[in-house]
Amino acid sequence: MRLVIISGRSGSGKSSALQLLEDVGFNCIDNLPASLLPELVRRVSEEPQQENREIQLALGIDARNLWHDVNKAPKVIRELRESGVDCDVVYLDARSPVLVQRFSETRRKHPLSDSRTHLLEALNREKEMLAPLASMADLVVDTSSLSLHQLRDQIKSRVVGKDSPGMAILFQSFGFKHGVPVDADLVFDLRCLPNPYWVEELRNKTGMDPEVAEFLRSHEETEAMQRDITHFLERWLPSYQQSNRSYTCVAIGCTGGRHRSVYMVEQLAKTFASQFKNIQIRHREQQK
Repeated sequence: MRLVIISGRSGSGKSSALQLLEDVGFNCIDNLPASLLPELVRRVSEEPQQENREIQLALGIDARNLWHDVNKAPKVIRELRESGVDCDVVYLDARSPVLVQRFSETRRKHPLSDSRTHLLEALNREKEMLAPLASMADLVVDTSSLSLHQLRDQIKSRVVGKDSPGMAILFQSFGFKHGVPVDADLVFDLRCLPNPYWVEELRNKTGMDPEVAEFLRSHEETEAMQRDITHFLERWLPSYQQSNRSYTCVAIGCTGGRHRSVYMVEQLAKTFASQFKNIQIRHREQQK
């Protein structure tokens, strides 16, 4: 059996993620009380299944659950994993101002808001309530800058596409001026490297253009940084994999997220493609 738990704050895209999983063949249940999860798994496991077809369940567990049920969720999930159930926890979140904007656009009511609790307070309370689930998540996705289609693509590639053996590694470029990705497991800062932005003919290009790559390769600092990051990852990524992690996000940042970080992500992905079978790339600022 494969079980995927989708959690996260309201407005972060959980319904869209569940819809994508349902579209690709998962049996989905939204807002299942956590206390009912063991019984559901038991009953589904006892049902006769088609030969060579894995049972796939996707469940939404969030702040709409009873308070005590949400508190029980981490313990229930640990016990399921110990019993041999392949259980992934995916936690979606976005920056609070983004969530506030989404609620104002849809005019929906937050499940924790009332006449005495305004929206931002409800979001902060929800974050505190779901913190135990977030801390045990196999995959955290920051949906702040993702469109609906981009979110579906991420869930499809990083959750549904988990057929490749071993740990999935996402190399993600970003710009520090737009914030560090909340889904980052490891963060490397390239702002100390020579910046192609200050070369007029390179300003409107990206790290995927040959001219920018040539500029960066011409500086020893770039080559030294790449060697150091590579050596670090070669030393520690196997340890991440041995700790039974399903996903690891390596975030590479520069000022704007268009030149140095993009170049470095492309180079690192090529380097590690021979060592890990599930390598993914995302250039966050280019997708906006």
